[in-house]
Amino acid sequence: MEVAVLGKWRCDGKRDKRMDGTSLKNTMISKVEVTVVAALQVLLMVMVAVSTIVLYVLLVRNLISQVSRIESAAGLLPTMQQSFAGVLTVVLGLELLETLKAYFTEHRVRLEVILVLAIIAVGRQVIQLDFEHTPGTLPLGLSGVILALTVGYFLIKRVQVAVAPREPAQARSETNDQ
Repeated sequence: MEVAVLGKWRCDGKRDKRMDGTSLKNTMISKVEVTVVAALQVLLMVMVAVSTIVLYVLLVRNLISQVSRIESAAGLLPTMQQSFAGVLTVVLGLELLETLKAYFTEHRVRLEVILVLAIIAVGRQVIQLDFEHTPGTLPLGLSGVILALTVGYFLIKRVQVAVAPREPAQARSETNDQ
């Protein structure tokens, strides 16, 4: 008995086992993409967990050795800067994990998450700066980068808020037309 094939579907309702080259290639690319993103998510989860454990170990070790050496607020500043830099490194890992999760579920990169990552990374650099020995142009340049990133983030959020209210109203008008 011969069954007619229309596209990927046969006339008897079953999917045709034969696939054209393009859809086979797209399927393979999609599977590789999912596998790579999943592997990167596992890698990032392990890295964030290990970084958090190492951060706690360093905190306890440095707390014991450094507390007795701190005699003023100026002596406290380098220790706090290192601690904050460590915490922000873990937060960067978490934000990267969020980016991969969004890509995995939505198959698109959310620009606002990338901007937040960049803002955190530059903020980490600012926290680690030694202002006494750093030329004045470096903090000025970093402040320009932070300003550009935050303005970009503000504009992205503003566009999202402006577009979001129109979508439900548009959907309601389409349902009323039917």
